[in-house]
Amino acid sequence: MKRVKAACIRQILHFMLKEDMGHAYAEKMVDEEVIRYKKQLERSRTQYRIVSEEKQPDGSVIIEIIKQYNTSPVGDFLKE
Repeated sequence: MKRVKAACIRQILHFMLKEDMGHAYAEKMVDEEVIRYKKQLERSRTQYRIVSEEKQPDGSVIIEIIKQYNTSPVGDFLKE
C-alpha cells in the first residue's frame, strides 16, 4: 500500500492584459485578477507560498507559486 506523504505543485502564472480594452483599464483588471486569485486561495484554505511576483513592462504580472496539491499534506515544500 502506498500513501502520499507530501505533495505540492509549482506554477508560473502569467496574468495577461486583454487587448480589447484601454491599456490603463487592462492593467487595473490584471491587478484585480491577481487579488481575486490570492483571495480564492485563502478562501479555499489552500496552503501556498509565492516565490516571486513581477510586474512586467507591459503591465501584466507573472507569479511563481508553490501551492498545496488537492488536500495532500505539504510537508517541507512550503518552507523558505
